Amino acid sequence: MVWGISLKRKKINYNSIKFKTFLYFLLFAAVLMAALWILQVFLLNNFYGTMKTQQTKEVAKEIESSYKYKDTDKFLKHVAKISESYDMYIYVVSYDGKTTYYQPSANDVVQAPGFETDTDVSGTDGAEQYASQIKTLNEHMMRGDGSAYVKITNSSTSQEMLAYGSILQHKDEAPMIVYIFSPLWPVSSTIKILTNQLIYITIISFILAFLISLYLSTRISRPIRKINKDAKRLAAGEYGIVFSGGHYSELVDLTDTLTKASIELEKSDMLQKDLVANVSHDMKTPLTMIKSYAEMIRDLSGDNPEKREEHLQVIIDEADRLNVLVNDMLTMSKLQSGKLALEKSVFNLTETVEGILHTYIILEEENGYHFVFQCDSDYTVNADEEKIKQVITNLINNAVKFCGEDKTIIVSLKKRGRLVAFRVEDHGPGIAPEELEHIWERYYRSSTNMKREQEGTGLGLSICKEILTLHKAKFGTDSTLGEGSQFWFELECQKVEKRKTK
Repeated sequence: MVWGISLKRKKINYNSIKFKTFLYFLLFAAVLMAALWILQVFLLNNFYGTMKTQQTKEVAKEIESSYKYKDTDKFLKHVAKISESYDMYIYVVSYDGKTTYYQPSANDVVQAPGFETDTDVSGTDGAEQYASQIKTLNEHMMRGDGSAYVKITNSSTSQEMLAYGSILQHKDEAPMIVYIFSPLWPVSSTIKILTNQLIYITIISFILAFLISLYLSTRISRPIRKINKDAKRLAAGEYGIVFSGGHYSELVDLTDTLTKASIELEKSDMLQKDLVANVSHDMKTPLTMIKSYAEMIRDLSGDNPEKREEHLQVIIDEADRLNVLVNDMLTMSKLQSGKLALEKSVFNLTETVEGILHTYIILEEENGYHFVFQCDSDYTVNADEEKIKQVITNLINNAVKFCGEDKTIIVSLKKRGRLVAFRVEDHGPGIAPEELEHIWERYYRSSTNMKREQEGTGLGLSICKEILTLHKAKFGTDSTLGEGSQFWFELECQKVEKRKTK
């Protein structure tokens, strides 16, 4: 405690992405530098010897192939060029050893420490210092096929030199012998230079690795921390949050998914509130009616059979309305939860529609409705018959509610390619274009459809939508204000037969 201020050291989270990214990057740099030091300093002699051996063999093959030139001068110029390009001593002499065709000057001779003879070679040909090695090569060439590789080790320094000798002969040309001497270790100055360079490279690499790892770990972890912060807000019930995820495609995908989840949760919350509000409103009226008429029977019409029957019928009607509302809510809940499975079967859709329309005869006789069925074939489909019946019934009921003054409802079945289209048409007030996409939602009431012939639960079209979605069927609404609406869906047709005329 200093001057009343408590200083707390921030703890390092060793499991965080930031710390681990930072640590792994530094470890990678350390391993890389260690491998570089091992290869370039500690294993340099072995590596250098291997590469130099391979290089000497390649030079030997090149000299042998170039000896095929008919022009000796051209061949010797090529040898001189090779000798200048590589760190090795090349000596070309006649087969009897009396004529020297090519030998670098004393100033150009590659010195081989540890292989010098006791003879003073100042001012003499450089080949004299390799006399003992040439003698060894000649012995190996005589025993072999005219060429030989010999590794010669200095007993005092344990340093090696690769010596190569080969007899060159082409057609009628006088044979020649080529000798190549190449040291198999780098000079000490080379190792010292490499070591000094690696010290600077290591320091610079670790500084860069530290800065880059700090930058990357911060850049990766910062958007994740922000996403986590926003996710906590979402978990606390704050919906409609737009997540942002930095510059990485995986994080962008994650934020897009979380944003969609946030929007869907907001919609779900609003639908839940709407559901409670609408159900409360729809149930309040029939419950009030039931209570009111029950009290009237108790207080006023209990002894009047005619009034009592009238009041009881109202109670029965309101109870039926409540029963329909509850059933629709249960059906909607099962559909949306996925607990209601389809029981598909092959059935005659035309006969199904006819059977449903037959139940509406009472509306034609008592209320003046007119139902028109347009279909000239028997269409067979593979679907859940009971649920498709519910869809057809809901769509016809919806048309009855908004059919207009002519009270005409047109129902049709028509083939469209491999599909059969069911369509219900009314001549009512129609639906505004901006409201068409909402008409299938729960409890949605179009502004032009407030006057109804009959009241409903507000769930009919949404139940149709869920059932048709389960069937993966196309469906929609076509409407023109003042002219009427058409509700339709399409199912894959299994079989078509021409209808027999009665």
